[in-house]
Amino acid sequence: MQLRSVTTVTLLSISFLFIFISNAHAHNITRLLADHPEFSTFNHYLSLTHLAGEINSHTTITVCAVDNAAMSDLISTHPSIYTIKNILSLHVLLDYFGAKKLHQITNGTALAATMFQATGSAPGSSGFVNITDLKGGKVGFSPEDNNNQINTYFVKSVKEIPYNISVIQISKVLPSDVAAAPAPGPAETNITAVMSAHGCKVFADTLIADVDAEKTFESSAEGGLTVFCPVDDAFKAFLPKYKNLTAARKTALLEYHGVPVYQSMAMLKSNNGVMNTLATDGASKFDFTVQNDGMDVTLKTKVVTAKITGTLIDEQPIAIYTVDKVLQPKELFKAQADTPAPAPAPDVTADSPKPSTKKSKKAPSPSDEADTPSPSDDAADQVADQNAAVRFDGARFGSLIVCVWWIVKTML
Repeated sequence: MQLRSVTTVTLLSISFLFIFISNAHAHNITRLLADHPEFSTFNHYLSLTHLAGEINSHTTITVCAVDNAAMSDLISTHPSIYTIKNILSLHVLLDYFGAKKLHQITNGTALAATMFQATGSAPGSSGFVNITDLKGGKVGFSPEDNNNQINTYFVKSVKEIPYNISVIQISKVLPSDVAAAPAPGPAETNITAVMSAHGCKVFADTLIADVDAEKTFESSAEGGLTVFCPVDDAFKAFLPKYKNLTAARKTALLEYHGVPVYQSMAMLKSNNGVMNTLATDGASKFDFTVQNDGMDVTLKTKVVTAKITGTLIDEQPIAIYTVDKVLQPKELFKAQADTPAPAPAPDVTADSPKPSTKKSKKAPSPSDEADTPSPSDDAADQVADQNAAVRFDGARFGSLIVCVWWIVKTML
C-alpha cells in the first residue's frame, strides 16, 4: 500500500514537472503592447528596428515604453532608423524592475545596463541609466551621459511577468546625445558581387546581363530587398529552359527571385504564407508560398519547392539567401498536378509585401493561373509580431526537483 502511495506521488510529481516545463516563461513584447494603443508608435518602431526580437530573446528585462506623443517628438526630428534603434535600445534595461522594486531600490539609486550598452556602440558608461527613488513616491530615470539631470519619471506599470519581463511607462524619451547621434547605416551592398563570391555566380551573371532585371533589384535595395539566389549547380541545370524563354519572360523569372521588402530568417519562419515578388505586376501574380518544413524554410510555387540552404547577408535593408532550386512561377511554366498533402496547409497567410511599382511588360499568364489576387499588405509592421521567446527559469526548476525529492523521501 505504501509502495503504491509512493508510486502515485512520484507519478504526480513527474507529471507536474512536465507541465512546469511546458509552461516555461514566454513573452512577446509586440503582443504585450498591442493591448495598449497609446504605445502603438513605440511598438511599431520596436518591430521596425528589430529590437522586438532582441527583447524577446532575454528572460530578465525591463522595457521603458513612451506614449505616442513622446514618440512624435522623437520622430519629428527625422532621425535615421539606425539612430532610432540606438535611442530605443537605451530604453531596454537588462534587469527586472517592477513597480515594487522601483520604490524599494537599495540606497535609493541603481545603475542599470541597457541594450544600447550591450551593442558596444555606447562609449564608456553612456549606455547605462541611473534609476533614483525620489521623495514623494516619484522614480526618476537619467542616462549616464545626461550629467545626472533627472527629467524623466516613472508613470505606471504596463505589464509585469515577475522576474521575466516588466513593461513600464516613463514620461518622455530618455535624453542622450550619444544615442541620438547620427548612426551610420550599412555600407552600400553590391548584390551581384555578394552572390558571385558565394556560390551563385551563374545567377548573378545572368542578372547582370538583363539590364531591366538588374535595375529593378538595385532600385529596390534601398527600401528593402530579399533575394533568393539559386546555387550554381541548380541554375546551370536550368539554363536550357531559361534560354528558351522570351526576353520579357527571362526578366520576369529573374525578378521572381526577389521580394521588395527586407525579410530576416526569423521573419520568414514566423510569417509563413503567400509572398509577392519583384515580378508581381497587376494581373500577373508571380507569388510563392513560404512555409516551414521542420527547421528548414521552403519556398513553394505550383511548379517546384525550393529550400533555403544558406544566408549570404542578413543586414537590414538587404537579405540574400541561397536556395537549392530555381524558382519557377506557374505563370511561365506548367503547374504540377495537385497531390494530397501529408498535412493540412497552414491556416495563417502571411502579410505579403507590396508589388513593385515599376512598369514593364510581363509574360502572359497561362490558363491555369488563379483568378484571386494575392494579398499585398505592408509587411513592415509584422516584423516581429510572432517572434515569441521561450525561456526556462533554471532556479525554479532546481527548486521543483528538490521538492519532488523531499516528497518521495518522506513517503518512504
